Amino acid sequence: MRADPRGLLWDAHDAAETVAVFIRGHTLAEYRADRMLRSAVERQCEVVGEALNRLAKVAPDLAARVPGLAQAVAFRNLLIHGYAVVDDAVVWRTVQQDLPVLSRDLAALLAETGPQG
Repeated sequence: MRADPRGLLWDAHDAAETVAVFIRGHTLAEYRADRMLRSAVERQCEVVGEALNRLAKVAPDLAARVPGLAQAVAFRNLLIHGYAVVDDAVVWRTVQQDLPVLSRDLAALLAETGPQG
């Protein structure tokens, strides 16, 4: 994972978009039944939260412009530290409702910050 702010935005956005690809065409029941899919989705959500957590440390002004940053970091912490109590329905709802909004917001910030240099 990168240390530069734009790279961290890109990492978070890429992971969010990867989740969208992974879950496309699946139902909650299919998600619950597929251990590999659950693991892959959770891992990408961890990357989103970790990249945004790092962004908050290296570029707090930019991080403050990411709606949902605190929730994404908290979700990452739950997935990593509370792995034994992760509720598949909560993960599914998060990736269906919250992650697409976050991805859109990250894409807008990436477009605004211009090419990486």
